[in-house]
Parts: sequence; structure tokens; C-alpha cells
Amino acid sequence: MTTNHDTTPQPLWKPGPKLTEHSILKNYMNWLFVKKGLYFRTYQDLWDWSTTDLEDFWESIWQYFHIKSHDIYLEVLSKPKTGFIGTKWFTRSRINYAEHIFRNKGTAHPALLFQSETQPLTAISWERLEEQVAAVSAWLKQIGIRPGDRVAAVTPNNPEAIIAFLATNAIGGVWSSCSPDFGAAGIADRFKQIEPKVLFLCDGYHYNGKAYPSTSLHHSLPNSLPSVKDFVHIGTGDFDAQPKGTTSWEDILHFPHHGLEFEPVPFDHPIWILYSSGTTGKPKAITHSVGGCLLEHLKALALHQNVKRGDRYFWYSTTGWMMWNYALGSMLCGSTLVLYDGAPMYPSSQVLWSLAERAKINHFGSGAAYFIACMKAGVSIASDQLRALETIGSTGSPLTPEAFEWIYKFVKKDVWLISLSGGTDVCSAFVGGCPLLPVYAGEIQCRMLGSKIEAFDEQGQAHIDTLGEMVVTQPMPSMPLYFWNDRDNIRYSQSYFEKYPDIWCHGDWIKIGDKGSVIIYGRSDTTLNRGGVRIGTAEIYSAVEGLPEIKDSLVVYLEKSDGIGTISLFVVLKQGYLLTDLLKKTIKEELRTQYSPRHVPDTIEQVQDIPYTISGKKMETPVKKILMGEDPSQSMNFASIRNPDSLKGFL
Repeated sequence: MTTNHDTTPQPLWKPGPKLTEHSILKNYMNWLFVKKGLYFRTYQDLWDWSTTDLEDFWESIWQYFHIKSHDIYLEVLSKPKTGFIGTKWFTRSRINYAEHIFRNKGTAHPALLFQSETQPLTAISWERLEEQVAAVSAWLKQIGIRPGDRVAAVTPNNPEAIIAFLATNAIGGVWSSCSPDFGAAGIADRFKQIEPKVLFLCDGYHYNGKAYPSTSLHHSLPNSLPSVKDFVHIGTGDFDAQPKGTTSWEDILHFPHHGLEFEPVPFDHPIWILYSSGTTGKPKAITHSVGGCLLEHLKALALHQNVKRGDRYFWYSTTGWMMWNYALGSMLCGSTLVLYDGAPMYPSSQVLWSLAERAKINHFGSGAAYFIACMKAGVSIASDQLRALETIGSTGSPLTPEAFEWIYKFVKKDVWLISLSGGTDVCSAFVGGCPLLPVYAGEIQCRMLGSKIEAFDEQGQAHIDTLGEMVVTQPMPSMPLYFWNDRDNIRYSQSYFEKYPDIWCHGDWIKIGDKGSVIIYGRSDTTLNRGGVRIGTAEIYSAVEGLPEIKDSLVVYLEKSDGIGTISLFVVLKQGYLLTDLLKKTIKEELRTQYSPRHVPDTIEQVQDIPYTISGKKMETPVKKILMGEDPSQSMNFASIRNPDSLKGFL
């Protein structure tokens, strides 16, 4: 007797006829047929076209979303002779990101919803938002802020941050923000590079039931950031009185104006500066374009997540993560942006799910670590609790198959689960959701339109169904303009184009299935990834090796099968010191104070020496491979090791 076992994976979710036929993506495909005479039978066919005929595809996005330009563009795409750097898009066009957000204003739904650990759910109307943005932008112009000037902010994820960004963007300023939990050193390392003229600074924040005043930041940042001429104090009334020499946020909100005006800027004018994790030095100041982010966010949020006018969009984030900027882009689609400030599991593991129910959230997103934490905490949602919820988004690190299954079993059985992967590098995702395709456990549905993603082997050959380096073989409008103060684009080139000449190498291990789905297996570089936020090893070393007891150190991130992973720190002590519990506590406190709680390692161990290459680089990746069980003879070239005996401490 023969038993036939079907091992074909079964989808956890399939799009229903209503979504398939009435999604924005399907409408776009119909529009392409009517307006362009282009018919695509499947999503894969559409993707092939979008990554082959770049000019036609991106021009169709411009036209479909009715981009408003104050001047007619000359060329859709102008490529340099070699490589990606210097690619020009929609030359001579003049646009404004904030203007495209405010064309969705109305009275049918609020612009923002906000809740924090200390404040109940509050709505902010479009009328109120416009009035406050107009006042702040008028004040910025009055103090001399001009297009291209940098405006920085250290704030929680609250309406003030949104207002300050929109006001900055409206007048052509360049935005940059950090979360207050970064600490003074982390903030200064970032903002000092870009020389902002204005700094919006909160008086403190609440997290996990505790209050954290920003007193130390108010004392240290004026000395660290000499370029700042105006400090704006955003007070909540929960902390110290307004410091001397600062301007009150409340006063600015009443600044006289003549209505909200928008400054048109070139497509490749900077919109904001985001920061890399600082793996090989100070965090890289990644500068993005107004036009690139405008087109990319409309494409990603509308076509790949089906965000519609009147929807309510939420992504748990801080102002220091690119998902804050990405979520803000949902307002381009006419949605209400829902903000939350506080710990995601305080006062209970239900806090964000309760917010989703009360705020009638349609699109709920967070880092993969949050969903895994909920799964481990035994969170279970009542079947009638999340009636409005249409999609759940996950990014930051790979979402495990077990977490996929938990969402469908214990959160909502008919929700569309969208796993995304992209990064600060493009302020968006390369791979993500598709309303025409099924969802399988542990898999990302598709490569996104316009994103020519391949899995390369060491020889630079693309493969299907084989693990490889994630590369991008065609330019995208939202790729960085440049890194701030990066003369001749040296750091830019080193970051993406060293492994494969003229090909963007992203640093992820991926496998692309024969039907176009994607599985990501983690980082292939040395970036630490804690809770969806990348952390640079250089930041760890700066703090740890500043302690008098520490001679040297090395830190690695070790992925685990449950998707959480651990940060392991190895230290070499100066003569006469021991790695006591007190010293471990000191190290953790230093990292927490100088940077953030995310930088605190899970384990700290003493070793006799740290392995270095002959050229003087710490050998983080080879050590990581050894600790994950790989044969050292396969993990490294011993001829390149300056001190091979140092490896004994890791074997």
C-alpha cells in the first residue's frame, strides 16, 4: 500500500475577489491597459516590465498619482555612464512633498490620531494641522531658514514632530530627527555632521511607565552643536520649566502668518537626512530626495499595501527609525496617520492591540520582534475585536514562520499579513506585499515594482531558489542622493558598490522563489539588529572602550531560530582588572546612557585578545560565523589575521 503525502506548502491567506478586483494595484493595471495599451496577465509580468522599462514605469507612477509639478520635466531618467550614483530623475520638475499631503485635507476624517502612555487617544483635524504647520513654517522663514537649510529635532513620536517636519518641508528645508533615547553622544554624532540651524527639543518622554527628562540634552547639545542658532523647547508640562535661551513651541504655534504656502524645489532637492548604524565609524548621513520619496511612498503604500483615502494607518516606531518617515508617507494617500508614543508592551501586552480597536486602525505595523514578543507572551485577540483591520505589516528583521502562523491563529484569520524588507538606504522597502498574491508562512510575497532585486552568488550570477546576496541591479528614484559631507561619494560607493562593481549590494542573505516570493535569512554584514533597529558596532566600541577598565572589545549579533537574536560583547580588560558583576553593570549603564537601551548587550564575556586583519579591522563577521558553529577554516583566511592566537578565545 502506498501513501501519497502532499508536502506542497499551503497559503495562510489568499486575497478575496473584492480585494483582487478593487485594489489600487488592480486599478493601476487597468489604467495601464486603457491609457498605455499595456496588458499584464500576472503580477510577475507587471514586475518584469517595471524593472526593464524604467522610464515608462516611473513615468506611469507620476501620471497615475497626478504628481503636481510647478515646472514641466524634461527627462524621466538620465543615467550616468557607469553605476547608479548620479542618476537623475524627472529633470527640471519642481515639486513639494508636503503640498501633496495637504491636497488630501478635508473634514471627512482627521489628519492625525495620537495616544501615549500619559495621554488618551486624541484627534487632530486637517484644519488644525494646517493652521499649526502654517504658523511654524512662517516662523522658520522669519528667522532666516531657506531651502536647503537643515532643521533637526529630538522628539518622541508625537504630533509636534509631524508638524515640525511638514513646516520644514513646506519651505524647502531639510529635515533630520532623532529619538530622545539615543542619548547625547548618539545625537551629537549624527547632527554635528549636517550642521542644523534649528533644533526642536522635547522636555522629556515617558517609556515603560517611567519619566525621562531631557535635562542633560538641554545642557550638552548647545555646546555640541554650534551651528544651531535657535533652540525650540517643546514642553509637555510633565518635566522641568523651559530652559533659558530657548523659544517656546507654544509661542511658535501662535506666530502670525498668511496661510500655508509651499516652496517648489527640484526633484533631487534633499527632503531629509537619515542615518546608518555607524558600523565603520560615525553614522553615515544618508540624504534622500523630495521626488524620490514622493514617488516611492505613493507606489509602496498605495499599490503594495492598498492604503486608501480615509484609511487609518499605524506603524509603531520612533522618530529615529526610517519607518517614521515611511509611515508619514501614508498621508500622501489621504489616510489618517495614527501615532503612539511609549513602550509597546506597557502597561500590558494588549496596549497596541487595544489602540487598534479604539482607533479603528486599518493598517497596523511594527517590527518583527514585537510580534514575536506578543506570541511568546501568549497574546490572543477576540474574534470581533479588530473589525477594521485589513493589513498587518512587519519589518526590521525576518518574521519567523511561527509568528506568521500565530498572527493568523490568534490575531485575525482573514488579515493580509505584509512582511517588508528595505531600509534607511531607500526609506522604503525593496520587497513587500501584493494584493493579488497569497501569503505563505515565513515568505515575503513579492519583489516590489521598480525594484530589480536578485540573489547573487560570489561570482555575481543571479539564481532562483538559491541563497545569495541581495542585490539591486537597476537604480530607483529613492536611492540616496549622497551621504552628507561625503566628498567624491567615497563612503557611498564603499557602502553598496564594492562587492559587485556598479551593482547595489544590500547586505542581506535572501532566496527568491520560482514564483517570485522572497525569504530573507538575516544580515550578511556586521550590523547589529535589535528590535528592528540597526545598531552600529562603532557606537558600541566608542562607549565601551571609553571606560578606564576596557582595553579592547568586539560585538556580534547572533541570530536565533526564534527570530529574536542576541548581542554578545567580548572585552579585553586592562591589566589588574577583573570582569566582575559590577563592571558588567557599568558597561551596560554606559551604553544605555550614551546611546539607548537597544545597545545593551545580552551577554558580556572576557577574552585575552580581539582578532584583527592585517589592515587593522576587527574581524566581526568571521567571529560571528565561528560562534554560529561554522568551521574556522571556512570562515576566514588565516593569512589575513594579524594575531591568529586571538581566535582561541572564541573556539
